[in-house]
Amino acid sequence: MKDILDLLGRGMLSFIFLYEAYDSIFYFEQTQEKMSLYGLEWRQDLLLVGAIILMLLGGTLLLIGYRTGLAMFLLLCYWIPVTFIVHSFWNDPEPARRLQSILFMKNIAIVGGLLMVWANGVGRYSVKRLFATTRVRGV
Repeated sequence: MKDILDLLGRGMLSFIFLYEAYDSIFYFEQTQEKMSLYGLEWRQDLLLVGAIILMLLGGTLLLIGYRTGLAMFLLLCYWIPVTFIVHSFWNDPEPARRLQSILFMKNIAIVGGLLMVWANGVGRYSVKRLFATTRVRGV
């Protein structure tokens, strides 16, 4: 049962990043406009394409359970700065503060989930495990 829950948890965590990458690709210009609202003007194309690559690569590696240390590093390099930039509730006016604080805590919980996967491993159902247990016969 633990291995199935590990797989489900990895799938749900990776879906967040894969969906955000999809959204950033298909709404590229709108995402750039949103970045401008948060003061991210320096090399927007580079920053956005880099973020998309981090999310796609990290989310895919997390989903398949391969090189999860690298996946966690990539995803955390993206997710932590974005959380503090986009959901800086301490800078928001009172009406928006409550929602932004909830979204900030949600992102911190996602960071916690990523750290748990990093610390506990990927479980039985992963490409890493498949590679470790597959024997190649000589011809």
